[in-house]
Formats: sequence, C-alpha cells, structure tokens
Amino acid sequence: MSPAVCALLGALLVGATGCGSGGSGGSGDARGGGGVRPSPVGKVLEDTDEEGRHYREVDGRSAPEIAIEVQPDTDEDGDGGGGGGWDVRLTVRGFRFSPAGTDRKAEPGRGYALLRLDDRPLSVLRGPAHHLRGDAVPRGTHRVTVRLHADDDTVWAVDGRPVAGTADITVSGAAPTRPDGERPTTGRPRPASPADGLPSPAGGRPYAESDADAGGTRPATTDAGTGTGG
Repeated sequence: MSPAVCALLGALLVGATGCGSGGSGGSGDARGGGGVRPSPVGKVLEDTDEEGRHYREVDGRSAPEIAIEVQPDTDEDGDGGGGGGWDVRLTVRGFRFSPAGTDRKAEPGRGYALLRLDDRPLSVLRGPAHHLRGDAVPRGTHRVTVRLHADDDTVWAVDGRPVAGTADITVSGAAPTRPDGERPTTGRPRPASPADGLPSPAGGRPYAESDADAGGTRPATTDAGTGTGG
C-alpha cells in the first residue's frame, strides 16, 4: 500500500473516532439523557398528600404496584366484639414491606402501606393482611384506599399520582356495637389522631403499626394493573 493511501486511511480513522467520542456532546448524551441517569428512588415532587407528605415520582416501568381486597369478617366474635369487621388483603408487586423500626431512608420498592377510609388515614400496614374493626366504619358506603409509602414517609407516585389501590364497602343494617356496649355514631368517621397509629408529616413515627402477615394472599379484585390512583 502506497504512503498516500495509508495517510488517507489514517485521517479517516481519526475523524470517525472524534465524532463518536464527543465527551459531553456525543452518543453518551443520547444514551443517558444528558449524562444523568434517573435515581432508583425517584424524584421528590412538590405535590403532597392530604397530610403534607411529598410524592416520590418513579418510572412506571419500575414502580411498585398494589391492589386491595376487602371482605366482611364472618367471625361473630370479630376483633374485640366489634361486629366482625372487615378483612383487608393486599397484593403487591415490585414492593417489600419494611419492618417497624426501619431507618427513615427511601429504598427502591420498599416501605409500608397507609390504609385510608374516605380519604382519612386509619392504619400503617407492614404486611399484606389487616383486620379493620367493625366499629371503625359507620353505616353507609365508604371507600377504602391503601397507598404505598417509602420509609422516609414520602408517597410512591407515577405520573404525579400516588401508587394506590381502592375498594368500596357498604355497612347496612344495625350499627356494630363497640366493645363498651355502646353503638357508634353513624356520621363520617372521626379524623385520625396520633394515637391511631399513623405517620406524622412533621417527622417521627410515634404510632402503633400493624405488622400482621399471612401465609398467602388471595388475588385482589380491585385496581390491578397500573396500581396508581386514590
């Protein structure tokens, strides 16, 4: 091969290498979106839930999912003689429940669930099974919602909506009897207080929590699929 041909080939190779390794402006930008990869724990948004806890936005392809099933407890004794109550079953995907006392740090696909009745928080759940007392639900039709939270109390979200599952329940007939023998009022459920076992938006978690677990979880029949809403 002549010296002229060798020189031409060398110039072509140098030009190709320079075009493909443009540092801050080459193919690396196209692959990594400006060179910054999405955080595995998402991005904390300005949006908050009703109590002021911020949403934590994650990509829908890697987001956790949850569905809820609520069935009447047919056991006459129920929980403390409260009229049987309701059995709550959760089905989660891409999510692990953290035990009580876990460090308050967001980890991918981990945390707890917050059970709400008509948009009012009721209980922190650290497992797929929970018993909702009958005397906690007045007569009428109510919406039970469960949302997934990270361990730092932020709310897992996709497209600006919390990762949640919902189910409707209806209490009819005679109002359930409280353990003290009195019948509860039939209006809206009272607002939750710190003694009810709920995370505080201001920090700290001085509440009782439900860590009930079950050997198996029945297939949920509501809000399967995207797992966002509520």
